[in-house]
Amino acid sequence: MAIRKTVKNKAVRLYEDRLLATMRNTLFRRQVASIPGSQHFIKFYKYVAKMDNVKHVGKRMPQFKAEKNSASWLPINKTIEINHEYEVQQLALPLEVLDHFIEKTSHRVIVNYCGCRVATDCGHYSHDIGCLMMGESAALIPEVSRREVGIEEAKAHARKAIEHGLIPLVGKIRLDNDIFMIPDRGKLLTVCFCCECCCIMKFTKYASAESMDGVFHPVEGLSIEVTDDCVACGACQERCYIDAIEMDAGRAVIAPRCRICGRCVTHCPERAIKLSIDNARAARDVIDRIEAYVDVT
Repeated sequence: MAIRKTVKNKAVRLYEDRLLATMRNTLFRRQVASIPGSQHFIKFYKYVAKMDNVKHVGKRMPQFKAEKNSASWLPINKTIEINHEYEVQQLALPLEVLDHFIEKTSHRVIVNYCGCRVATDCGHYSHDIGCLMMGESAALIPEVSRREVGIEEAKAHARKAIEHGLIPLVGKIRLDNDIFMIPDRGKLLTVCFCCECCCIMKFTKYASAESMDGVFHPVEGLSIEVTDDCVACGACQERCYIDAIEMDAGRAVIAPRCRICGRCVTHCPERAIKLSIDNARAARDVIDRIEAYVDVT
C-alpha cells in the first residue's frame, strides 16, 4: 500500500508540476482564445454540466462539489431597497467585499483579456476586462497573459468592470482551476466579471438544482420580487443567464434556481423587479463564507 501511495503521489506531482505547467504556458494565451472555433471549448462545458445529472457521476465531479465551491454574484444595481433600519450605500455591497479581499490577499493578478468574450467574439462588453484572480495560485497564470498589480490598481480594475455593467462573481470556483490549468490547493480566489451572453458560467443552468445550491450562493439576506408593475415584456427573461425566469399569466415568474445576480432588475424597462436586503452584515457574511473555502493570504 505504501509503495502504491508513493507511486500515485509522484504521478500527481508530475501531472501538476510539469504537464499542467506546460499546458497553461502553451494554451493560456489570447492568440489561442481568438482562434476560430475556440468557442467550442466554452460550449463544451454545457455537456460537462449535464453530466452532473447522471447518477453516480455528478457526485464525483469536483466542479460541482459543495465542499470545493462557494461563490456569489454581487449585484451592482443602484435600486436595492433597504429593509428595517439598515443603511447600505449604492454599490456598497460588491465594493466592500472586493476591497476586503484585494487588501488582504498575497497576490493580485489581472488577466489581460476575458477568454470567454474573446473566444465568442462578444459584441456587448469589452474583451479587455479580464478576471481579477487572487491568492498564491494566481501567480501561476502565465505572465504573457496577466499582470500582477498592487491594491489600488486592483481596486480600479474592479470599479472599471462594474462601471461597464459587469457583475462580479466572487469566490472559490473549482472550475477555474481547470480553465487556468492550476492545481486545486485552495489558494485561488476568483473575481470574474462575467457577461450573461458569453460567460462559461451560463452553462451551470444544465447542472442539477442541488449542485447549483451548493456552488452558487445568493448573498445572505438578499431577496428578489416581481411587482404588479410587470407587463411580461420578456426583457428580464432575455437577460437571465441561467433561464430562471418564465412568463406565466401575463407576468414574469422567478424560479427557485435564481442566484439573485440582479441583471433582470437592471434591464427591466418598467422597474417591476425589486431587490431588497434585510441583513446589516451581508458583506461580512459573504466574506466569512468564502474565506472558509479559500486561503488568499
